[in-house]
Amino acid sequence: MRADRLVSMVLLVRQHGRLTAPALARELEVSTRTVLRDIEALSAAGVPVYAERGRHGGFALLPGFQTELTGLNHDEALALLVAGSRRGAQVFGLGAALASAMRKVVDALPESYRVTAAGAARRLLIDPETDLLSRRQAAEEVPDAIVAEVRRAVFAGHKLRIHYAAVDQAPKWRTVDPIGLVTVRDQGYLLATRSGVDRTYRLSRVLAAEELAEPAQRPDRVDLDRAWQERSTQFRTGGDQVTVLVRVNPARREDLVGTALTVRAEEADADGWLRLEVTFQDPRHAEWALWQLATNAEALAPQWLRNSLRDRAAAIATCYGVSS
Repeated sequence: MRADRLVSMVLLVRQHGRLTAPALARELEVSTRTVLRDIEALSAAGVPVYAERGRHGGFALLPGFQTELTGLNHDEALALLVAGSRRGAQVFGLGAALASAMRKVVDALPESYRVTAAGAARRLLIDPETDLLSRRQAAEEVPDAIVAEVRRAVFAGHKLRIHYAAVDQAPKWRTVDPIGLVTVRDQGYLLATRSGVDRTYRLSRVLAAEELAEPAQRPDRVDLDRAWQERSTQFRTGGDQVTVLVRVNPARREDLVGTALTVRAEEADADGWLRLEVTFQDPRHAEWALWQLATNAEALAPQWLRNSLRDRAAAIATCYGVSS
């Protein structure tokens, strides 16, 4: 909404002291032309904003000007609830609302606190996109329009139509009763029921969504943490899952556990290596996980997994063998 953008513009200029039109355009995700129109609107409304010319010029406010805010809007309040994880806000389509809310919070601080908070914020980095090994932590991209439609249906308690692309299936429309939204490791999920049966949908696979006027069939209260735990258990115990007995170098234990669904048992061998009983989603998942660890892990059982890894290693050796 333009009113929110105008307030954000005033707060940005107040907090930075002076900002150019291109800088404001980047912050507010609008065109420079829109910024100039908004500046004119602020001036017409009596906000003492003025332009400073020159190389270091930009837009500024007369000293001592104070803003009066009517409070946070709905999405900004929601954004603050997930502000502990900025990526969580992005997954649920609340990134822009979070930025706007935090500008309002910072502006409400006393001047001395504001300077201290700004300095402290520059010394904290939460969940960077790459780790120490330069592996990119790729968050799933979900169009804001889709997330917003799903979010509205969840909060309003209305039925929801989604065009969903399940794994290895052609996309098709489904009508569900939404229960809640969950984010896990930068992946968003919709918890819902369909014809009374629990369903979990990955937001990145929702191609389109439509909130319906019909009330959803769902309980008035929900314990999302418990619901997620129950569905996680169902996921781990269903499908084509396989259990593997493996020996692993302790230095690579976390790599193995990080790819497995569950660890059922663990003990140390006499040579210091660890013996674990773990489950994987399917045979292909198990083979891939063990192959990544090379000689730092050994599959002890089942035999088909040992055979598969042996055949793969033999094929690689043949490929890179010395030619005559």
